[in-house]
Amino acid sequence: MKGIILAGGAGSRLFPLTLVASKQLQPVYDKPMVYYPLTTLVESGVREFCLISTPHDLPRFRQLLGDGKAWGLSIEYREQAKPEGIAQAFLIAESFIGKDDVTLILGDNIFYGGDGFSEAFSEFRGGASIFGYHVNDPERYGVVEFDGEGRAISIEEKPKQPKSNYAVPGLYIYDNNVINITKALKPSARGELEITAVNVEYLNRGELRVHRLNRGFAWLDAGTSSSLHEASAYVQTIEKRQGIKIGCPEEAAFRSGFLSLSELESLINKIPKCEYRDYLQEMVAEAKRLKIEPSALL
Repeated sequence: MKGIILAGGAGSRLFPLTLVASKQLQPVYDKPMVYYPLTTLVESGVREFCLISTPHDLPRFRQLLGDGKAWGLSIEYREQAKPEGIAQAFLIAESFIGKDDVTLILGDNIFYGGDGFSEAFSEFRGGASIFGYHVNDPERYGVVEFDGEGRAISIEEKPKQPKSNYAVPGLYIYDNNVINITKALKPSARGELEITAVNVEYLNRGELRVHRLNRGFAWLDAGTSSSLHEASAYVQTIEKRQGIKIGCPEEAAFRSGFLSLSELESLINKIPKCEYRDYLQEMVAEAKRLKIEPSALL
C-alpha cells in the first residue's frame, strides 16, 4: 500500500498566516500540521509516501521531512503546479503508485481515536474504502447516504440539501484501478477532478465500502484560522490529560516496527532538549522496562 499526502493549495482561508508558511506547515499545538496525517498513515502500516505540494512549498517540506529514512520510511515529492482537484493527485503520483494499491490523505485533516482506520486497512481487498463521520454541517463536505441496512447508496459533493449527516473525511483507500478511473474523469464545473466523482464511480461498480466512524473518534479539519486554533486546543487537552502525543511519527514508526529501539534512541539523541524529546525518552524507558515488542505497548 502506497501513501499520498496532498499538501497543496493556496491556503487562502488561513491568510495572512500562509504568507509565512504553507497551511500544512502551520503548528497544531506542538507539531507541524503535516505530522498528523503522516502519523495516521504510519500507524496504519504505510511505509512508502509521496507528498504533493506547490513548487514554492516543496523545499520546506523536504527540509522538514527529508527522505523519511530517519523514521524507517521512504518519502518522495511531487509538484502540483496548479490545484485542479484532489483526484489530480493520482495522476501526479502515477509513477510512484505503480501497480500497488494506494491511500490518499489530505494534509490538513487530523484524526484521533478508535481503530476504524487500522481495521479498514487490514480488511482492504480491493475496490475502494472511504469513511463516514457524523457532522452538524454536512453541506460543507461530500455526503454519503445509507439505506436501511447501512449500505451506501449515494454520494454528493457539498449538497444544498444533504441526504444524511455523514460527511466523508479526507482519507481514502483505493485499488490500482483509481488511476484509470481518474484519467477518465471530466473536470467539474469548478474545473477540478473531484474525489467524489471517483467514489461515485466505485459505488456504481459495486466496489465501494464505507466505514462509519464511531462517536469516540475525532476528525479535525484545520483549514481555517478558527479550526486551526480549535485543533491545537484539542491536541493540547488530550496530550495533557492522557500523557500521550498525537501525531508523533517517531513513536508511530517505532510501534509499527519500522524503527528498532536502538534506531529510535539514535534518532532521539539528535533532537535538541525539549518536551518532545522528553516524551520520546520516556517512551523508550517504558519499552525497556516492559521488555516487550513495540506493537504491544499502549
